[in-house]
Amino acid sequence: MKPDPPVYKLRLNLPYYLFTRDPGYPGVNTNHRITLMIKPRALPLAALLLAPLFQASLLSQETPETLLLKAREAMREAESLALRAAGAFDRRGGEHFKAGRIKESVADFDMAVKLDAKREPWHWRRGISYYYAGEFEKGKKQFEGYQTVDSSDVENATWRYLCMARISGTVTASKGILKIGDDRRVPMRQIYDLYAGKLKPEDVLKAARAGKPAPPELNRRLFYTHLYLGLYYEAAGKEKLAREHLIKAADDHRIGHYMWDVAHVHANILRAKEKKK
Repeated sequence: MKPDPPVYKLRLNLPYYLFTRDPGYPGVNTNHRITLMIKPRALPLAALLLAPLFQASLLSQETPETLLLKAREAMREAESLALRAAGAFDRRGGEHFKAGRIKESVADFDMAVKLDAKREPWHWRRGISYYYAGEFEKGKKQFEGYQTVDSSDVENATWRYLCMARISGTVTASKGILKIGDDRRVPMRQIYDLYAGKLKPEDVLKAARAGKPAPPELNRRLFYTHLYLGLYYEAAGKEKLAREHLIKAADDHRIGHYMWDVAHVHANILRAKEKKK
């Protein structure tokens, strides 16, 4: 028998290295020219090289049941990735809005809802972005959706009112205001009654200051009072009063809530309009 080739010839002479026709090896059929046997010393290498072939053979024998399990696993992974992506789009949409990039915030909020449909009824922030983007019908629909998951939020009713006022006027908006349950935040009930046509703006201010609240609570009350008085006056076409209250909400009564960002964005819009005059 010829000596095994050196290692540097292994790639060029694998058949010789692995196989033999030597009749000295048991089981070799000397009458069949192409009968081959793996050399004993080459068994480890043969196993290493042939293993992928056996594995491929096994994979090709997958049953419908195993394929279905793999498909379900892939679907679960895809759903998980979609939910994570929805959260990322949602967060970026909020940041876009805070920076005054209204259209970008709408696009990201829409994508978040598309990827995770369960977010849709809860997404009041998307409704506010719709309002500032001038998409009042979409905003109205969004706030109507939120009403199905929280029927005791005065702010939701006021934002739907604001969208309706842009579409069909304040009288229609006031008559069609959503019915709200018990929103105990002061002065939310008075704000609601103002938008419903039952109270005057001074009634809201009086309610906000009632009861000698502590400074942080008074600041919070006055923020919401001036924000919603400003929006109320703007819907009524009273721009000077609207600006006075909206600027006061943004500049004098900051709170740690997304609604302050709304006031801040609105104030910046008013200031930008003034610069163009």
